[in-house]
Amino acid sequence: MKIKSRKAIIGDILVILFCIFVILLCILPMLNLLAQSLSSSQAVINSRVKFVPVIHNIQENTYKTGITLESYIYVFLDKAFARSMYWTAILTVICTLFSLTMTILCAYPLTYDWLKGKGIINTLIIFTMYFSAGTIPNYILMKSLNLLNNPLVLIIPNCLSVFNMIILRSFFFGIPDSLRESAEIDGANPFTVLVKIYIPLSGPVLATLALFYAVGRWNGFGDALLYINAAPQWVPIQLKLWQLIQNMSSIDVSTVEMVSGAIPRTSDAIKAAAIMFATVPILIVYPWLQRYFIAGVTIGAVKG
Repeated sequence: MKIKSRKAIIGDILVILFCIFVILLCILPMLNLLAQSLSSSQAVINSRVKFVPVIHNIQENTYKTGITLESYIYVFLDKAFARSMYWTAILTVICTLFSLTMTILCAYPLTYDWLKGKGIINTLIIFTMYFSAGTIPNYILMKSLNLLNNPLVLIIPNCLSVFNMIILRSFFFGIPDSLRESAEIDGANPFTVLVKIYIPLSGPVLATLALFYAVGRWNGFGDALLYINAAPQWVPIQLKLWQLIQNMSSIDVSTVEMVSGAIPRTSDAIKAAAIMFATVPILIVYPWLQRYFIAGVTIGAVKG
């Protein structure tokens, strides 16, 4: 048994304290936002909320610790927000499945040494990681393809990530060639080898890439901001939140407060509830995929 020196122990403690500090920096803003979403609008406007939900008693004009769901009720009753949430969930599932399919179909052929033009294909694919046409040429391209205000504009342009493809290709290279060769001796074609051998053995990496694609699509709003201007039914949830924060009036059913010189504005509590409403679903995905991450860590372990 190896005994650590005093300096090594102190170094480990400092690393642990630093990690705890970083975690707190990430969690505390989220906890404060959650407290605002569970507080009354007047308490949030008067800056009475500090990491603990606060309720305003109108009759006594006092503030006390408590929880109210009024902001979440307003969000749930907003048909436009609910429609955007439902569409984003469907869009995320479609984009994730389509992107995984494209990634597999791109990475798998590049594992064959006899593929003609393999070097040129790799060069062209990696070239796209460093150089792009830019925003204006992409907009002109989408317009020429009649994809503006079309839901396909949120699916097709970003259906393949070169970085994710390289990760999957590297994982495919790690699968022993003997498995593929034995299958080919038995008469299996490349497609059968992919379906019967490569995909079943790639569960952990595919789950990881699925999470990358799902989070990227769920949090994406830049493409919708550029290409979805006259089709509110195709607006994803993140763009809806951006409109809420920028315009102060994107929630259809909202409370209007009279503050700072009788200027109406949407309650900050409702904004916090809307952000929590749009953030929590994607956070639930990680525990469901956690078992695949654990399996990925144990792949290749020496067993006795």
